[in-house]
Amino acid sequence: MDSGPEQEPIRVEAPSASFWSVNKRRLAFLLELVTGLVLLFIWLPEEARALVWTALRAQRGLVVLLFLFALVTLSLIWSAGQRLDIRVFLLFDLRGYHSRWLDGFMFLATQLGNMVAALIAATVFFLLNYRRLAVEVILGTLTLWLLVEAVKAVTDRARPFVTLKQTRVIGWRERGHSFPSGHTSQIFFLMTLFIHRFQLGLGASAALYAVAALVGFTRVYVGAHYPRDVIAGAVLGCVWGILASVVDPYWGALGL
Repeated sequence: MDSGPEQEPIRVEAPSASFWSVNKRRLAFLLELVTGLVLLFIWLPEEARALVWTALRAQRGLVVLLFLFALVTLSLIWSAGQRLDIRVFLLFDLRGYHSRWLDGFMFLATQLGNMVAALIAATVFFLLNYRRLAVEVILGTLTLWLLVEAVKAVTDRARPFVTLKQTRVIGWRERGHSFPSGHTSQIFFLMTLFIHRFQLGLGASAALYAVAALVGFTRVYVGAHYPRDVIAGAVLGCVWGILASVVDPYWGALGL
């Protein structure tokens, strides 16, 4: 069994002087978001509030996922959570079994969460005359990318290979911030959308989510993300997929 070369002690960069200011910005972002949503709900006419409340009660799973995403984001200011993140990350990125064939497989598998893979899927669905689904995949992918980039800009979390000097990186060192994982959010969005669109059973749904979970795991294995980045990406992708299925009936008005 090839376990790779013996690793030297891990060196971690010292926290920057702006550590607390970044954490305050993260907390402020969540508070402002919650406050804005509450004020918007109060501002709405009574009939509109009733419709929104009815929709939320019908999509309780969506509310739970949004709450979970907020908790994971808030946990970024928890120093013990960061230490646990590092331990789990190093467990899968540096230690354990690593070989060339496994590295190659993980690198290929992680590309399933790439935007290019989503656009290829949309093209295939369009050619198979699933025009509405193709449009949903493209619009969902682009809007989700914008949302992920906005959250990354606010949370301002560095990727593991920036702070952990001896991170194993499979492939190239990706640019941008770390939280949440864009690849993971993308693949969970697609799988959730497909499950709702085709009304798949338990077995098929479990298989698709297993593929999505594999992609999420590869993001840690290739050294691109911490575990909490992946968890947040999975939750956000599921939320986006559910939202896409909720607005699906309205596409009929556009003739799709």
